[in-house]
Amino acid sequence: MERTWQHLNFFEHTCYLHCAVPRITTSSGKVVNVAVPWARANSGFTLLFEALALAMIEREMPVNRVAELMQVNPQRIWTIFNHWVGKALRADDPSAISQLGMDETSTRKGHNYVTVGVDMESERVIYVNEGKGKQAVQAIGEHLQAKGAQAEQIQQVSMDLSPAFIAGVKDAFPCAQITFDRFHIVKLLNQAMDAVRKAERKEHDALKGHQYTLLKNRESLSETQQQQLTDILRLYPTLGEAYRLKILFNDLWSMPDKTSTHAFLTQWCNEVKQAGIPAFQAFANTVTSHWNGIIHLVESRLTNGILEGINNKIQLAKRRARGYRNINNFINMIYFLCGKLRFTYPRYFT
Repeated sequence: MERTWQHLNFFEHTCYLHCAVPRITTSSGKVVNVAVPWARANSGFTLLFEALALAMIEREMPVNRVAELMQVNPQRIWTIFNHWVGKALRADDPSAISQLGMDETSTRKGHNYVTVGVDMESERVIYVNEGKGKQAVQAIGEHLQAKGAQAEQIQQVSMDLSPAFIAGVKDAFPCAQITFDRFHIVKLLNQAMDAVRKAERKEHDALKGHQYTLLKNRESLSETQQQQLTDILRLYPTLGEAYRLKILFNDLWSMPDKTSTHAFLTQWCNEVKQAGIPAFQAFANTVTSHWNGIIHLVESRLTNGILEGINNKIQLAKRRARGYRNINNFINMIYFLCGKLRFTYPRYFT
């Protein structure tokens, strides 16, 4: 029986391999085609063709562009891509995990969400689940259990302050201590600072255009901006007090131990109460309701840099593809870029 496979282009010409593949009868009496060494079963492409397509995706080329260059329908490239990612995932072994990080992201702005589970020690994605919240956390736990990791071995979980995540972790990983991600805490702090600026801006036109003057670190500002910041803090007492509380809160990250952290946060919350700034009082309430997880950050020293770095890769992939309509393609792209998987396709293109 003659079979055909698309091969690498010969100069500008599309190249195909044709071969009459014999059929044999197995010991069980089943008639099958002989497997050929240059292609996998039922792919329609040679292994070298598939390897080149994946090499271009590795080099951050969008799948649609890869398909255009290789003169095939994009869905066929996705089929190749998903096959090799799926094969690598089935062979992956995350059973040694003890520190788990979790974050969520969308396929496109305002569209379907996925929850990403990260091994914080090996700094790689070990599971991606469609959806978010408590059920997504439970799905991560089920996946790890299926891969040989027991729930009791997860000792640390780093995540944002989502109540659904908290509930999910308590159910799925009962022995884990929660560390709230520093990035999300600082984000809420900056939102409180910006809320104060917006309230003051309604009464003072001179504050127009100074959002980042108040949100950026002082050392990141130009000399002119630093002088503008000094003037703003002197002329607008409420902003000045809010800015002082914001800068003071960041001393939290240098606390040496749990006792010092507890004392520092207690004093900071008391100062917020005395200042009487509504946005900061709301943030202090959030700190109080997530007290143990924030204090534990000083003990665990789990850095959000790992989750943030992985999220940056995911966001870059979304921008290159202009979003993902197929959520399974998006999930597999996350594995491909951030899973540190071991692929078995030919690696001739390095």
